[in-house]
Amino acid sequence: MIQVKLFDREHEKDLEKEMNRFLRGLDEKSLLDIKYNVAAFQEEEEEDQIYCFSAMIIYRA
Repeated sequence: MIQVKLFDREHEKDLEKEMNRFLRGLDEKSLLDIKYNVAAFQEEEEEDQIYCFSAMIIYRA
């Protein structure tokens, strides 16, 4: 059965740590693909830009 695991973090290092933790428990042969995305936006009243780092691991269970 093919499954997915979704990750979503505000900081890229947090995303990296969480994904690596998940991948440690996954057999390499089960890994099918990894999709990665970055979204950035600015709130109307704020000057800071907000980032959203997300990834999807597709694997065979």
